[in-house]
Amino acid sequence: MRPARAGDPPMSSPVVVVVVLLLFLTPAAVVVAWRPWPQTVLNTTITSGKDGGVAMGLGASKKYEGSSEFVHLRYHMGPVLTANITVHPIWYGDWTRAQKHILRAFLHSISPPDPAAVSTPSVAAWWRTVQLYTDQTGDNVSRTVILGAEKNDRRYSHGKSLTRLSIQSVIRAAVTARTRPLPVNPRGGLYLLLTSADVAVQDFCGQVCGFHYFTFPSIVGYTLPYAWVGNSAAKCPGICAYPFAVPEYIPGARSAGRPPNGDVGVDGMVSVVAHELAEMASNPLVNAWYAGGDPSFPTEIADLCEGIYGTGGGGAYTGQLLVDGRSGAAYNVNGVGGRKFLVQWIWNPNLNYCSGPNALDQ
Repeated sequence: MRPARAGDPPMSSPVVVVVVLLLFLTPAAVVVAWRPWPQTVLNTTITSGKDGGVAMGLGASKKYEGSSEFVHLRYHMGPVLTANITVHPIWYGDWTRAQKHILRAFLHSISPPDPAAVSTPSVAAWWRTVQLYTDQTGDNVSRTVILGAEKNDRRYSHGKSLTRLSIQSVIRAAVTARTRPLPVNPRGGLYLLLTSADVAVQDFCGQVCGFHYFTFPSIVGYTLPYAWVGNSAAKCPGICAYPFAVPEYIPGARSAGRPPNGDVGVDGMVSVVAHELAEMASNPLVNAWYAGGDPSFPTEIADLCEGIYGTGGGGAYTGQLLVDGRSGAAYNVNGVGGRKFLVQWIWNPNLNYCSGPNALDQ
């Protein structure tokens, strides 16, 4: 969805925080936008041990809370990313090596060099739902997603408080830098601006946890798909890192416990990054796959599955999750190097409901 501009009405972003009281006062949730924390209790989980065995407790099973007849996801004839996709992270602010390793591992896990070496359910299997989306020639979103050149902006070149438009200026600085500029790749390049926990961003926590759009040639010099995602650990983990943290003002709420990689903020970012990558691949110029008649306020393929991480998810329930038998961490997909992640499901255009590789009926 596009960044807000002066005079614009309030915008529904890909990662939108809504009034939480509505969530608990209504009997069933209505999917209107991505909410990173629509649940308060993780009910039933699946425990996995070192030997791969599972012990399951089954609750009500439903793929999507609401009939698919109300979802009018349409193709609007724009491009999808059919060429090999290269993600270029821009690390803005203060990032530790460990934090970078978590996010890099997730990106490497989308197209791992040896898929057989990754346990199931996998990040690569999650991406296969994104691959189902096609352009007007019938070509699918690329199965190949690689980690490209990266840029560090440790000195906060545009300050510690960014607006939606100054984010584009940070990207411009990265692609025009005198030393090691990021390559300009309008066809398959995705530019991922990641802000550290001490950076404030316009509408962060109050309305958004991340968003995607494309750069303006008047600012950057090129039209490039990009996304921004922020580390919420210091500002609003209960909003943007749910279910690993919960809002303090929700009585009785409990989190999923230990995050799979030991970092609440960054583990929370993984799902938001996944959300934005899926939507950039299927709607890079905001004229391809989305629901609704207004491209300024599209509901995209990840928006439709807000807060759903497993079978039965929806409303006030994440769905059935895996729990690591050794660490006790909740997750739903495996990655390279034994990493585990929790990422939301994606709308499946063939099945007409949200799906993910950890579904119990796969």
